[in-house]
Amino acid sequence: MSAFGAMMVNGFREARRNRVTVVVGVFAAVVLLSSSLVTEVTVVTFDRVLTDFGLGMMSLILVFLTIFLSSGLLSREIERRTIFLVVTKPVSRAQFLLARLAGNMLTLGVLLLAMMAVFVGELLLFGASVTVTQWVAAAGLWLELLVISSAGLLFSSMSGPAVSAIATTGVYFAGHIIGDLFSIARRTENEFMRSVARGLYYLLPDLERVNFRPQATYALPVDAGAFLSGMAYSVVWSVVLLALAIIIFERRDFR
Repeated sequence: MSAFGAMMVNGFREARRNRVTVVVGVFAAVVLLSSSLVTEVTVVTFDRVLTDFGLGMMSLILVFLTIFLSSGLLSREIERRTIFLVVTKPVSRAQFLLARLAGNMLTLGVLLLAMMAVFVGELLLFGASVTVTQWVAAAGLWLELLVISSAGLLFSSMSGPAVSAIATTGVYFAGHIIGDLFSIARRTENEFMRSVARGLYYLLPDLERVNFRPQATYALPVDAGAFLSGMAYSVVWSVVLLALAIIIFERRDFR
């Protein structure tokens, strides 16, 4: 196995051994299964409520797990002194960061598939519809987690875990409202406000571009062009954030 593959698998194993990951996984299963209680509120919108609640809780759990894993990643390596073993070996710091990101995304991908298995099982149990859009929404969620994890890695390369977690959480919330703010600002006559909104829109990732949960809730099809565009957008943002993290990490002194 190559050095990159070894570090990626090691990152996956470390995350799997993390108690928070286990607790969140169990919590996700319990919450998804208990979502059937919410559907008793209405009969007409049974499928809609079940899908909205299940995908919504899945997103919330995985997002905050992503923030935890990515924002403290480098800090944990420094505290345990394992970072010194890495930098003294013939492995570049860029390769180290990329492998850690890949390990995070592998962990999140496995958890996402496990949660989707529970979610689909619940839908089948209650006779609800399983649609392609629900799987598209899950794929969009993984792309969103890719951007958030890259942002957490960037902040982790320059600050401690607490600051990194706060900043990454801010990126998540801002990413879901920046598109609406930009649309509102475009209607105003104040040129300064339009310029500020335009600048923020291009400086922050618009996470709504890969949010297909509303379409899944109402069983609406997702256009292939919209999905591919959102995927390309997420990958580009991840590359930019990772490149910035590498630049900062290369200049960091661990002595």
